[in-house]
Amino acid sequence: QVQLVESGGGLVQAGNSLRLSCAASGRTFSTYNMGWFRQAPGKEREFVARITWTGGSTYYADSVKGRFTISRDNAKNTVYLQMNSLKPEDTAVYYCAANPVYTGTSAANYGYWGQGTQVTVSS
Repeated sequence: QVQLVESGGGLVQAGNSLRLSCAASGRTFSTYNMGWFRQAPGKEREFVARITWTGGSTYYADSVKGRFTISRDNAKNTVYLQMNSLKPEDTAVYYCAANPVYTGTSAANYGYWGQGTQVTVSS
């Protein structure tokens, strides 16, 4: 089992950057595939990015490709989301999620979730 805590959200102007962190508890973090999702008010939770447990494979939503980078440090039990060139439409609560096997983009298949961190991008 793994517990997740996100941090790093905040209010930024469009064009600026933020780095989100997701700290995990548990000695098995390094065996979990990790994902970032986001949910804007009135919208469904959507996939942003994911990274496999080795860090050897990453995948991004088209809306963030080329602007966001997911990475992980298994020694620190932490996964990151570097967000550059932020846009107002990136405004949402961002969640990290974990799954020991699944590497896809469906939120329903990620069994462990953090509480979320708010990202607000002003124009």
